Amino acid sequence: MEGVLCMEAAYPPPGGGVQNPIPGGGGRIVRQLEFTTRRSVAGGYRVSMNLHTARSSVRLLPLALLLCSLPQPAIGDGTDPEPPVESTTARALPASVALERAWPKVVTRRPVQLVSRPDRSDVLYVLEQFGRIRTVDGSDLASSESELVLEITDRVNARSNEEGLLAMSFHPDFERNNEVYIYYTAIRPRRAVLSRFSMDEARERFLPESEQVILEVPEPYWNHNGGDIAFGPDGMLYLSIGDGGAANDPHDYGQNLESLLGKVIRIDVSGSDGELAYRIPPDNPFVGREGARGEIWAYGLRNVWRMSFDPDTGDLWAGDVGQNKWEEIDLIVKGGNYGWNRREGSHPFRPRRLFRNQPVESDGGDVEGMIDPVAEYDHRQGLSVTGGFVYRGTEFPALDGVYLYADYAFGTIWGIRKEGDSVTEPVVLAKKPGSLISSFGRSNDGSLFVTSFERDEQGPGALWKVVVPGS
Repeated sequence: MEGVLCMEAAYPPPGGGVQNPIPGGGGRIVRQLEFTTRRSVAGGYRVSMNLHTARSSVRLLPLALLLCSLPQPAIGDGTDPEPPVESTTARALPASVALERAWPKVVTRRPVQLVSRPDRSDVLYVLEQFGRIRTVDGSDLASSESELVLEITDRVNARSNEEGLLAMSFHPDFERNNEVYIYYTAIRPRRAVLSRFSMDEARERFLPESEQVILEVPEPYWNHNGGDIAFGPDGMLYLSIGDGGAANDPHDYGQNLESLLGKVIRIDVSGSDGELAYRIPPDNPFVGREGARGEIWAYGLRNVWRMSFDPDTGDLWAGDVGQNKWEEIDLIVKGGNYGWNRREGSHPFRPRRLFRNQPVESDGGDVEGMIDPVAEYDHRQGLSVTGGFVYRGTEFPALDGVYLYADYAFGTIWGIRKEGDSVTEPVVLAKKPGSLISSFGRSNDGSLFVTSFERDEQGPGALWKVVVPGS
């Protein structure tokens, strides 16, 4: 028999999903208990949450803790997941990585992304969920210099924990065209917005009045908005969009090719086409297919929170937030079906009705041709995946080719490496309990960074550089 701490919490995590507490164990039980109600802006874990709707703050309500003398419950379907096949010629991963505090005197609140600019290495941009973007000095990680360069709190809806300013990407040809793309949630009606902005003549500040809306996607619920923006090596814009929210994907958007929800889409923002403020690339997989949106690149995704291209190989890596039991890492390919909501990770998923008369389309059966994740972990190891980047810098050679990802709630960082057609087994590289890892970032020289909320979701934001100890 092992003691299991059960938590009933009433403060909102930055995500939603699972309904049952997580068992702890040994000396980590208190720390794991701290995290059982925390989820990323991407969505996932919820325990008796009570959402506060004020934009400027998140109210922390009392926690009720119960100590239950119960056997350790089984999680999953009773079988251990098969690990990814490890190449016999795989290079060893470093034994560990560490997070070194960067820009410690810069004050930031709910940082959700750190973005580099293609034409300059001396400046990086920090996105704050409530609708602000500020700079940090890319050439001096000890600098306290920071400028507020965009505030669009008037149009960003950040009332709920998974809504707000979520992603940004500079156009690869930014130096010439002065285009930056921003993804955020809005209200009345509730929707996700992809917009194009420009900077002023000096290229120092973004111009709020320059906004051009590229795409709006109606959102039925407040959660599971995704999302991330990434320009591919082909120059196309890739956008991840969540399944619309609630839980269980109650409207089956993930498998519905007539909807952009639960998808990664691929569009050409170099021009427009009729009523569309973009073009649909003719080589997209569902172009010309009746009953399918031509923008779709991949589907069957619950809520991709952070995706990125490997600059050396062009592979598109994504962290897809799970619901009841499994978090997953996917390699996104053209036309790929990743199974949600027929499966969660590589496991059958059988949803429960949340509302009276709610249709439940999924019976947990297989879908032909579903693509398994390249890595997954259950909710004994974490609660909400934060996708990351493949390291291609030169400062830490042992880290070359390693894809880093994290769990928002537990502060664990893993590494995997793709070797040929296989992926190495995940290795825990760092544990930073107490830091809620909201995102990764990458500078022009390939250095990797982490953004976090410290102590809890009301705590200060923090920025970190990923290093290899002893290098």
